[in-house]
Amino acid sequence: MSEFDSLKLENQLCFPLYACSKELVKHYTPFLNKLDLTYTQYITMMVMWEREQVTVKELGEIIYLDSGTLTPLLKKLENKGYVTRERNPQDERELLVSLSENGRALKQQATKVPLEVSKCVGLSQQEAGEMYQLLYKMLKGFTREK
Repeated sequence: MSEFDSLKLENQLCFPLYACSKELVKHYTPFLNKLDLTYTQYITMMVMWEREQVTVKELGEIIYLDSGTLTPLLKKLENKGYVTRERNPQDERELLVSLSENGRALKQQATKVPLEVSKCVGLSQQEAGEMYQLLYKMLKGFTREK
């Protein structure tokens, strides 16, 4: 074993994660194009469909994005009529994001996206569940480092 084995691509966990992520987003793209959403807008809308209203801070924590990335994304979703943004009347420092009626209607159109994308993944339901658990275990590890 060489002292440089740790630098081989085949020994890196980050590379297959990166490549799979890129490929997975690529497979989402044709379905999301029909909804006029980018992948990042789609995961944002998934949170909005579930929660209906969140602060920008909460949203960022859920989808691991900072406010510098979220602000232009939310402006685009607001311009499309899917969400509204307003200051929290109880705390003016907080910006509330709320799902609009158009955003609610989009949910119905999006219901087939996860099923269609899952067809290309090549994992059983059990394997996908195990992968999900392991990835969230990693994410929690990263957040503990902060």
